[in-house]
Amino acid sequence: APEGPIDMKMMFLIHHAFRRDLDAFAAAVRGTPVDDRRTWRLLADRWQVFAEALHEHHTTEDDLIWPELRRLAPPEDLATLEAMEAEHGEIDPLLASCAAGLRRLAQRADEDARAALAVRMSATRESLRRHLAHEEGDAIAIIQRVVTPEDWAVIEQAIDRRGSLRGALRLVPWIAHEVPRDVLDRVFAEVGGPFRLMWVLTRGGFARREAAAFQHA
Repeated sequence: APEGPIDMKMMFLIHHAFRRDLDAFAAAVRGTPVDDRRTWRLLADRWQVFAEALHEHHTTEDDLIWPELRRLAPPEDLATLEAMEAEHGEIDPLLASCAAGLRRLAQRADEDARAALAVRMSATRESLRRHLAHEEGDAIAIIQRVVTPEDWAVIEQAIDRRGSLRGALRLVPWIAHEVPRDVLDRVFAEVGGPFRLMWVLTRGGFARREAAAFQHA
């Protein structure tokens, strides 16, 4: 991660969750029996969790983070910020096509649909990986150069105002899944006890749903 005054730990944890999910979905699409409609339904439902989290993440960046950076950054950095938004637009149709493929397989066994979905899922994974690497290497470097901790606190307050308890209960176990316990302990120590409590209350159910949806991954 680019060095600087802003703590980007949560950004990188969320990016980890996106990469983790797409690796799991790519493996599940290849491994799930084409006639196992129950598992395909679980995968289609689980895809919504991933897609909604990614949509919220990108919307937050487009509405709150990139506009502030455009205000603070020198002209030579603007092309990177424009690319961030353009890449969001490229990813959205891929997400929709994967959702459609999962819904189709949840309805009926279709080997051709599975083959097409495997290709789309791989393309989505590669597109998002390129975008995340671009963001981590270039956009976050801009944040570290031009944003002060005081500026970032204002952005975080605006992000927090968009959140809800229901959303937090959905996202906390999703973000924490497969993150090493020592890392989680450091994060919980920094962000406060309520998040640890949410994780304790939700992790068991989340883990059971993960095991069912990705049993063939």
